[in-house]
Amino acid sequence: MEGAQENPAESGSSVPWSEEPAGSARVSEVSLSEESEGCTRPLEAAPQKLCGYLSKFGGKGPIRGWKSRWFFFDERKCHLYYSRTAQDANPLDSIDLSSAVFDCKADAEEGTFEIKTPNRIITLKAATKQAMLYWLQQLQMKRWDFHNGLPAPPAAPDAALAGSGPALRPELEQEEEEQEAFLCPVKTPTELVGVAAAWQPVHAKPSALQNISLKHLGTEIQNTVCNIRGSKQTPRAGHRPPGADSPLSEEAQRGEQASPPGPGAPGKDPANSPKPTPKSSLTTNLIQKAKSQSNTFPLFSEGLMRNRTAQEKVLALEQQVLMLTKELKAQKELVKILHKALEAAQQEKRVSSAYLAAAQDKDRLELVRHKVRQIAELGRRVEALERERESLVQTAGLREQEIEELQRHVQLLLDKNQAKQQVICKLSEKVTQDFMKAPEEADRDFLSQQEKMEHLKDDMEAYRTQNRFLNSEIHQVTKIWRKVAEKEKALLMKCAYLQAQNCRVESKYLAGLRRLQEALGVETGECSELLRQLIQEALQWEASEASAESVVLGPSTVSEYDKYGFLTVPSYEVEDLRLLAKIQALEVHSHQLLAHEVVQRPLRERWAALGELAPSAELKQLLRAGVPHEHRPRVWRWLIRLRVQHLQAPGCYQELLSRGQACKHPAARQIELDLNRTFPNNKHFTCPTSGFPDKLRRVLLAFSWQNPTIGYCQGLNRLAAVALLVLGEEESAFWCLVAIVETIMPADYYSKTLLASQVDQRVLQDLLLEKLPRLMAHLGQRRVDLSFITFNWFLVVFADSLISNILLQVWDAFLYEGIKVVFRYALAIFKYNEEALLRLQDSLEIYQYLHLFTKTICDSRRLMHIAFNDMNPFPMKQLRQLRAAHRERLEAELNELEQLKAEYLETRAAQGPSAPEGCPSEDEGDAEP
Repeated sequence: MEGAQENPAESGSSVPWSEEPAGSARVSEVSLSEESEGCTRPLEAAPQKLCGYLSKFGGKGPIRGWKSRWFFFDERKCHLYYSRTAQDANPLDSIDLSSAVFDCKADAEEGTFEIKTPNRIITLKAATKQAMLYWLQQLQMKRWDFHNGLPAPPAAPDAALAGSGPALRPELEQEEEEQEAFLCPVKTPTELVGVAAAWQPVHAKPSALQNISLKHLGTEIQNTVCNIRGSKQTPRAGHRPPGADSPLSEEAQRGEQASPPGPGAPGKDPANSPKPTPKSSLTTNLIQKAKSQSNTFPLFSEGLMRNRTAQEKVLALEQQVLMLTKELKAQKELVKILHKALEAAQQEKRVSSAYLAAAQDKDRLELVRHKVRQIAELGRRVEALERERESLVQTAGLREQEIEELQRHVQLLLDKNQAKQQVICKLSEKVTQDFMKAPEEADRDFLSQQEKMEHLKDDMEAYRTQNRFLNSEIHQVTKIWRKVAEKEKALLMKCAYLQAQNCRVESKYLAGLRRLQEALGVETGECSELLRQLIQEALQWEASEASAESVVLGPSTVSEYDKYGFLTVPSYEVEDLRLLAKIQALEVHSHQLLAHEVVQRPLRERWAALGELAPSAELKQLLRAGVPHEHRPRVWRWLIRLRVQHLQAPGCYQELLSRGQACKHPAARQIELDLNRTFPNNKHFTCPTSGFPDKLRRVLLAFSWQNPTIGYCQGLNRLAAVALLVLGEEESAFWCLVAIVETIMPADYYSKTLLASQVDQRVLQDLLLEKLPRLMAHLGQRRVDLSFITFNWFLVVFADSLISNILLQVWDAFLYEGIKVVFRYALAIFKYNEEALLRLQDSLEIYQYLHLFTKTICDSRRLMHIAFNDMNPFPMKQLRQLRAAHRERLEAELNELEQLKAEYLETRAAQGPSAPEGCPSEDEGDAEP
């Protein structure tokens, strides 16, 4: 719209084909002539520019409405410019199509569609529906071509150039097939779109005042001045002589001459010239058709009478056939009876002839007797036939009764049928009368139904077209979104890399400040004051940094706490230590940013695709590389269950808690003292409102009842605290502590003598001599005892030494492989810092560095590579042999120490409690008054 949503046009912008304001009309004529000459060429050889007149809805107040605008597309900027006329030098405004979507609504006015940008919605209207679909399809194609033409991320230019040649044409063909699958290509409306449309009359042109854009009044005045100047310089540049018509008008005349004549033209067949039938003639035909149909109803009753007479004739003929059949049957029976009578007469004749021919009386007597017997036999047969006749008479009487009943039933049916026929006749007469009385109402109903059906068909076609277009729009926007997502991913990787570089630069800056501070020492002056000010600013924590939005792993600056609540920059009192902690935090953040896309993302994908956990070589490698924090609780529970499934029992933890509530354990006091000393740099154990200290207390008390031989040992609190931070549940943390103390570590690792812990320290010394001889020689010359540092590493599995992300990576492998992982990482830590230790010459400096050097390790991948690759071979058999040898020596030393202790006690007991001579006795003081 041309209201407040439009942006003012830039003074230097102009239409693509009219860059010279003064000669805009002449350039249009040249383009028009070129276009008319190229019309004879194929469509592929002469592509048209996307331009034409559209109606734009805009304005304010009484002049708000549709305004005719000339639109043209700029392929370089993917902008759709528009001006009041095609001859204007400067456009009024433009529409950015690079991030726009298109929509056409079926229930809107014909030809209306919308262009939706992030800032506004522009409503346009084309002259016809075909022109609207052509504009929408072309705008979609221009937007797609613009996005395909954008430069890709500079990841692999050689590969992109190598594969762009042969695969370009199949890709374009595939895109065209996908586009045609949704919406077939629309034929170009040559009279409404293109440069030639500038000379066509504008459809539904508004009034001159309404068509002027008041918002861009300055641009309108400039365009008017330019048009006036152009018309003065070339007075007749935009007109032709009256006798010379333009090519377009000649084509129009040829089209009019080639058009078929009307129905009344002589010598032409009107049937061969299809012409749209007017609506009035269609209505007349429908009315005549309805009247012709209604004229058949008066003959309906006569048809019924004719049908009824025919049925009666058929019934009469059927009855006649039945009577003739019965008569034929009776005649056949009569013939049979006559045959029998004839045979009897012939037999009697033969007998009579024989009787007359007999010579003696005896023969005749025999013949008479034979006849008597026959007569008796016939009498019996007659009696039987009489009885049969009587029974048949009775049966016939019954059949006659049945026939009478059937006749009565038939009569009832006939009466009923006659009544129905009378009702049908009456209804037929009524229907006929109704059609004769109100034919116009029936015609109107019929016509209204026909009109509704036509409207419904039009609506269905409109919705079908809208559906195809919207499917095409969704498909194309989805493809654009995927391309944008790929570019966003590349930009995120680049951003992560730049953030990592920024962290490195900042850490180098802080390291430079620290070296300057060491170089200046305690000197006072402007330089030292400026240096202290820079260090304070570097160490100061800004709240705005903490609230910065995360891009890849988190904020662009170092967060105050990590995912598990540990301080990333510990608050030391000494300024030098705080500066070192800040440098270390920046280095860790830099490594995390660089490893996120290269290591963490593929690792997360492998863990997500792993499925059900089972011991395997692949799982071992994944655990060494570290478990992503979203999978770590599930993996740790599985590892713990693998270790303590023979010890677990339902309700065991609750039973131990109940026992602790009923009776106080002797170690409860020591547990309470150690609770406040557990992870002072973790917010979950220092916050007064946190529930972690109470959970830790219950876990440690339950373990003290679970294993009475150990009860509680300092260091168990940190093991349980790490389990609580990862697992979150008390019972899972309890069984994790049981798995470490009773299944992973040796039996007497946490006993009162700490025998196995001391053995492992001596084993570590041997392994250091084997793997790092140069470092051990350097430390041996300065009499540095590493057990002061490493003893706590083994006791709490680096809980107080390494930063949280490296610590949990160590625990991932430790819970699966056991104590050997602790030896590997202990050796790797010294190898990681070997060069820094070799540069130190003073034993005091070495001890100070050993207390802090584990916190300076920030590259977890390098440390893991050293532990599991550079320290190989590392057979478990060698570890067992070293443990056995050192355990035997240590036990011998402890036995010797026990013997010395026993001898000392015996000697003291033999000497007695008497005091030496000259020393006052304690009893002497009591004797004084």
